[in-house]
This record gives sequence, C-alpha cells and structure tokens, in this order.
Amino acid sequence: MADNLSDALKKLKITTTDSTADSLEGCLDCLLQALAQNNMETSEKIQKSGVLQVFANLLTPQSSCTAKVANIIAEVARNGEVFYKNFSAGTSSVFHLTCQSYSFGVSMCVTEGHGAIEIQVLDTLQSQLINMGVIPTLVKLLGIHCQNAALTEMCLVAFGNLAELESSKEQFAYTNIAEELVKLFKKQIEHDKKEMIFEVLAPLAENDVIKLQLVEAGLVECLLEIVQKTVDSDKEDDIAELKTASDLMVLLLLGDESMQKLFEGGKGSVFQRVLSWIPSNSHQLQLAGALAIANFARNDGNCIHMVDNGIVQKLMDLLDRHVEDGNVTVQHAALSALRNLAIPVVNKAKMLSAGVAEAVLKFLRSEMPPVQFKLLGTLRMLIDAQAEAAEQLGKNVKLVERLVEWCEAKDHAGVMGESNRLLSALIRHSKSKDVIRTIVQSGGIKHLVTMATSEHVIMQNEALVALALIAALELVTAEKDLENAQLVQILHRLLSDDRSAPEIKYNSMVLICALIGSEPLQKEVQSMAFLEVISKLRSHENKTVAQQASLTEQRLAVES
Repeated sequence: MADNLSDALKKLKITTTDSTADSLEGCLDCLLQALAQNNMETSEKIQKSGVLQVFANLLTPQSSCTAKVANIIAEVARNGEVFYKNFSAGTSSVFHLTCQSYSFGVSMCVTEGHGAIEIQVLDTLQSQLINMGVIPTLVKLLGIHCQNAALTEMCLVAFGNLAELESSKEQFAYTNIAEELVKLFKKQIEHDKKEMIFEVLAPLAENDVIKLQLVEAGLVECLLEIVQKTVDSDKEDDIAELKTASDLMVLLLLGDESMQKLFEGGKGSVFQRVLSWIPSNSHQLQLAGALAIANFARNDGNCIHMVDNGIVQKLMDLLDRHVEDGNVTVQHAALSALRNLAIPVVNKAKMLSAGVAEAVLKFLRSEMPPVQFKLLGTLRMLIDAQAEAAEQLGKNVKLVERLVEWCEAKDHAGVMGESNRLLSALIRHSKSKDVIRTIVQSGGIKHLVTMATSEHVIMQNEALVALALIAALELVTAEKDLENAQLVQILHRLLSDDRSAPEIKYNSMVLICALIGSEPLQKEVQSMAFLEVISKLRSHENKTVAQQASLTEQRLAVES
C-alpha cells in the first residue's frame, strides 16, 4: 500500500486537467483507501507531497473527480493537527476554493472538514477562516442546500463552532443567517434537529444586530409556539425545549431595539403572551416571564406603562408563591423586575402604596446572596426621595440589624455594597432622628464611616452626606461610635488626598463643621492640624470647594 500511495502521489503531482479520468480516478481511489486505513500517517504524506495544490485545479463543478477530491480534503481535515500545521502552506487556498464550489461533494468537504478541525479546538485556525470570508460562503451553502439533511447538519456544526468567536458575530450580522436559520427551524420536527439550531442561535443572539434580525425573521413566533406545545408536557425532550425556547426569548429581549419592537407600546401580542407566563405553574416560565419583564423595564416609558397596567401585582403574587422554600432563581428574577420598575420617580409612590416594600421584606430571611442583593436594590430604589417610606423602613429594627449584618458580608461584595448604600439612603431620604437612633443602636455607624473610604466616589459621597446628617441631628447619640470608627482621621486623609473628587472634599468639610459641635471630636480635629490642609483648598479650582474651604477655615479658627 505504501508503494501504491507514493506512486499515486507522484502521478497526481504531474497531473493536469487534461489527464484521463481513469488515471485520476485510480490515484484518488488509492488516496482514499490509504486514508481509511491510516488517516494520520497518510494525511502527513499528502500534506508533505504538495499534492493539495494540484487539487485546486481539480475542484471544479465540471470535473468528474470533484467529489473524490473533496472527500480526500475532508479526510485530511479530520486530522486537525496536521491540517492546522500546514494551513498556511497552501491548504487555506484549497479550502477557500472548496468553499466556492457548490456541488454536493465539495460542500460536504467544507463543513465536514471544518467540523473536524474544531474538535482540535484550534482557535487560531477559526480566526483565519473567518478572515478568509468562510462565514458568508457557508451561509450561502446552507441556503442552496437546505434540503440536504447531512449537509445542513454539518453547516450547523460549523456555525456553532464559529459563532462562539466574537469576531464571527459581526460577519454573521452581514449575512442572512437569521432568515436561513428561522426558515430551517420552522421545518424541523425532531427534537435533536431543533436542538442543533438552538445551539447556533444562542451564541448568535448575543449580538444586538442579530437579535433584531432574528425578531424580524419570525423567531419569536416559533419560540412562543414551542412554549405553548411543551408547557404541560412531562417528557424530558419537551421540558428541555421549553427551557431553551424561553431562555432564548429572554436573550432576544436584552437588545434595546429588539426589546422595544416586541413591547409595541405595551400592546404587542408577544408582550401579552409573556405576561401570561408569570402566573404559570411552570417554574421555568415564571422565571422567563419575570426576566422578560425586567428586560422590558429598561426605560422609563415602558416602566410607567407596566406599573399603570397592573404588572406590580402579578409580580407580588409570584413572589408570594415563593416565600417559603421558594425557587431562588424566580425570587431573584421577580425582585430584579420590581427593582427596574421602581426607577422612574412617578412609579415609586404607586409601588409603595401597592405594598411592594412589605412584599420584598418577606425575603429578609433569605441566605442566598443573589436574592439579598436584589432585595436591597429594590428597597433602595423605592425609598429614593420618599421620606415617609424611608422613615418607616429605617425604624424597622429587624431590617436595620440585617443590613448591619450584611455590611460585613465580605465574601459577597455586591451584598455588602448594597447594604451600606441602603443604610445611608435610609438616613439621607428620611432625615429622621428616630432612624439615626435605630442605626446607631444597631451598630451601623462604623459601616457608614468605612463606606466613606470606598473606591467608588458615589458611595463615598452617599456616606459623607449621611454622616453629616447624623452629626447635625443626633451628634450626641452617635459621638462615641464616630470617635471609635476614627472618622476624623479618615476625613483628614480625604482632604489631604489630591485624588479625592471635589464633591468628596466639599462634603468632608461640611462634616468637619458639624463634628466640632462635639467636645471629644473637636479635640481630635484640633490635634490634626486641619487648618493647614483646608487653607490650601481655598485656591482649589472648583469654586464650590474653595468657598466651603473659606467657611470651614473661619469656623475652625473661631472654635480654636
């Protein structure tokens, strides 16, 4: 066989398109036979012989040898390592030529060859293929050969592999891939075939342009139909299809344009269907419905419309079903939706009147960080500029104690940050002495002082404003805690640091002026030479900072 293979390779190297069909057929049969017996060794020999360059001339729709040549390239491509190693030495041009031919055999080679390469996880090769323009060619092949099950399947495998790369999505967006995939999806009956298409759709739908293309191509209607057919089924395949379809639906709503197109002013049939998922008995549909509402609630107009049309009660009813031993993902999704809905100013009072705060507080016992995080965010949004609600919540000892506990959740930075921010917000929006006393008694002062050193300016500022209110309203009550937390030293550091934002310097000085009403804190201020630091700030480029520096300097001079 080795001799026959060597002879065949030699003959092929000197062959031309004028060579007799029988002579070519015999050589190609020999190569195919050798590949079948020992793919790796034969692939190496074929690559090293340089015969692949000859194949470029044989890859024409008119040639009777095209199918066999395509099969040989596909077999060589099965050995991904060999194919990749020699890719830059001529194979790429052959591969590209193969892509341009539309006979059955050649198309098989393109997709099957690439599928084999992907098994080797050769990302560099994928990038080269993308740069060569293989994506539009493969999409065109899919359209031409959509009736061919084997070829379609191999195209889908190739798409699935390529779609994972971010650079590929841009190329896919310039093709009619959305239309072709949706057209193909509508024809499928078997679960496995649908699953293959889903595996291509999911990564592609991460691109906002393709999201909109898929919506316009009618994918949403297909997904809704699957949900309707599978929602009451207990078959494993149907349950899997329901999850995939509803998850993909939520993914499509992450794009601003695709989301708004489906919302249709709150009157769209798709939006109405999604609403019907929330009271469903399926946890998967409850989850998808709540996530969809959270995605629809990404602009004020949508939020206001949904609150005015009763969505809040649906979400609270859903939460009620998951209070005791509930589904954590559903809890998280419903709280996410409520948080987003609470962002517009006009919605806050309506949602508070509807009892959202009370519904959310039922999850205060949750030990799940994702639920804790969304619970905190929802309450913080609700009390923004709502003094009465902030005071009511701020006097809730169980809530404040839980916040103080979560302020120490160092393993969960998000929960820790949101707890601090809500603690600050309760003071800032209520301006209530009772709230301050509750927070002092629960040990919250030290966390607000620590928050003033956050790497996030917004959190620093929120902390300083809250601390200034504490100093102005209940300095005697908080005095000892402020001293123990070393607030004065921290303020000195913030004012001395050139990197501190203007608003941080301004609020630090306001706070200093309030603190000197306390004898022990005033002594600390005097011992740290604040006058020297503040006098420098009188020439600060920010006029507000400079003016406050002058006022603070005068106040400190008087007190000294």
